[in-house]
Amino acid sequence: MGAGGVSSLPSVHGLADDRLRVKVDGMDLVAACPNHMNPPLSYLDPASIGAVKVYAGVTPVSVGGDSIGGTVILESRQPAFAAPGQGQRLQGEAGAFHRSNGEGKGAHLSVAFATESFSITYAGSTSQSGDYKAGGSFRSFTATGNPGVDLAPDVVGSSAYLARNQSFGLALRGGRDTVGLTFGWQDIPYQYYPNQRMDLLGNTEHRANLSYQGQRDWGTLEARVYRETVDHYMNFGADKMFWYGNPATVPGMPMTTGSFNTGATLKASLDLGEGDVFRLGGEFQHFRLDDSWAPSGGGMAPYTFLNLDNGRRDRAALYGEWGAHAGGSWTTLLGLRYEQVRMDADPVHGYNLAGFPTVPTPAGAMNQTRDAANFNNADRSKVDHNLDLALSAHCTPDPTHDYEIGLARKVRSPNLYERYSWSRANMMAVMNNFTGDGNGYIGDPALKPEVAYTLSITGDWHSADRRSQLKVTPFCTRVADYIDATPWNGATDQPLSPLVANQFVALRFVNQEARIWGVDLSGQVALGGTPWGEWGLKGLLSSTRGTNPTSGYGLYDMMPFNAKVILTQEWGGWSGALETQWVDAKTRVSVPRNEVRTGGYTLFHLRCAYLWNQVRFDLAVENLLDKLYASPLGGAYVGQGRTMGINSIPWGIAVPGMGRSINAAVTVKF
Repeated sequence: MGAGGVSSLPSVHGLADDRLRVKVDGMDLVAACPNHMNPPLSYLDPASIGAVKVYAGVTPVSVGGDSIGGTVILESRQPAFAAPGQGQRLQGEAGAFHRSNGEGKGAHLSVAFATESFSITYAGSTSQSGDYKAGGSFRSFTATGNPGVDLAPDVVGSSAYLARNQSFGLALRGGRDTVGLTFGWQDIPYQYYPNQRMDLLGNTEHRANLSYQGQRDWGTLEARVYRETVDHYMNFGADKMFWYGNPATVPGMPMTTGSFNTGATLKASLDLGEGDVFRLGGEFQHFRLDDSWAPSGGGMAPYTFLNLDNGRRDRAALYGEWGAHAGGSWTTLLGLRYEQVRMDADPVHGYNLAGFPTVPTPAGAMNQTRDAANFNNADRSKVDHNLDLALSAHCTPDPTHDYEIGLARKVRSPNLYERYSWSRANMMAVMNNFTGDGNGYIGDPALKPEVAYTLSITGDWHSADRRSQLKVTPFCTRVADYIDATPWNGATDQPLSPLVANQFVALRFVNQEARIWGVDLSGQVALGGTPWGEWGLKGLLSSTRGTNPTSGYGLYDMMPFNAKVILTQEWGGWSGALETQWVDAKTRVSVPRNEVRTGGYTLFHLRCAYLWNQVRFDLAVENLLDKLYASPLGGAYVGQGRTMGINSIPWGIAVPGMGRSINAAVTVKF
């Protein structure tokens, strides 16, 4: 799901963003932005990733919770201690890359020093890019709203970025116990967004992560405590109009967000013998968020607009999970998880008042007084009691066949913006949007948690060495109280009727229903050896459909049928791949959101690498034929112009994908 050059959001089976559980080094990080410009995955540089695991089907309760989709787990490279008798160990890695499209470039460095019982590591990286080009002209206008600044019709406005990441880690090992302490820091001076009306003009994150792992005669024990702070600033970047008013005296719409995230986890795995294991764990998370918009002039003055004041979201969870051999070739996993989610927010006010209004009159500009009073008088304190269940059974009748069936009940409470964004005015609503569709969104404190029931079945047929394999996974999910959105009339504070087409609209979050179903298919086959190395063929196919039975329309941001075929070659230190990617047209869309349809396309990518001792060279040509296309999950193009007005920019343009790009990288290990 498109969301900036370094902050894209994962999507699994039609569910994305907060509907997925994303853990980074064991921490539950939270986006602290009304546009979700700083999601969890944005805080780990790709060069420092040591392991990635995705649970796309039924997720065990020990790795799920407060989500209705899959789970994505990312781990940094683990500390490497010196082997017994080795004494001291020093190792590292350095690398750099360049991308022709957008003149992207970056570098990374990691160094580790270790003894048998002590390890110290450092990792740092930087990456930067200008606006990238599409495979051709995708719009007819060039103006950005800024004097003397135009964009060529094939340049994707607001796609530039600059990001820096650093981390420092210590680890101690004694016997069967390991203690680790990691400090992380991120600075993003700017990251522009082609599918958001605002741009990130400053994001600073600090985190500390203290962990313990211990082996016992009865099993393992793990504990973790972490703390994260985020300071986030948004306004309009170089490709969007910055000065407003007549005369132009209003410097955009400054928005500041700050958050504090403290968490703790404790997990024990008990070895019950004969391969059986029982996992017992607890989690706690304490999250605070402030979102305020400083006065800048015009209707955005004279006071600070409180979009979310002292937002609180605290989670406490307990779970138990039993993995057992059920006899023969069968194993089972049964889990139960309980979560309590407490949420609240303080009273708010708009630009027009310095205090907290308690009566709905006078209305104030853009009904700010009325809307703030209604919010302040509403019941904002919420306590959700969520229960997750997961059951899966796995069968291996012989070394070449695997079958698995899973059934789960999963619950997610709304995030702070879904419950507490309060203004009905179009200008304020469009600043609260983490879907990338160009519309405005309004919260509802009365939202209920989403409850999803998922059934997943997998068949895996493979050779004994797994060089040839075919895997098929059909799935279906039913969601009660699915948080969708309905068009809203801000003036009357009522649902908009009839619906309006071919323009951006304001919508209010509502509980409805959802049905999602589809199939994933993957496979590979070894084509054998030749004088030019070993050849192979890999393939992926995915089809997902989603509908809202309440509204009768499709769900937003569903990926249409898509497939990949990759021809691979391995020849000594050389490896190569030719990839063909097919994506069908997206014709079933979310009508209430006026979601933009996209056409089908075919792309070709060519990649190769050469490993020479400790040096690796990579070269790739992405979008080999320079195809003009729009990603079905890229959102609506709102990357240039007078984006503050809800319909002061053209509707109906999808964010195009990147045109041809020649990418080169070199990595040296020492």
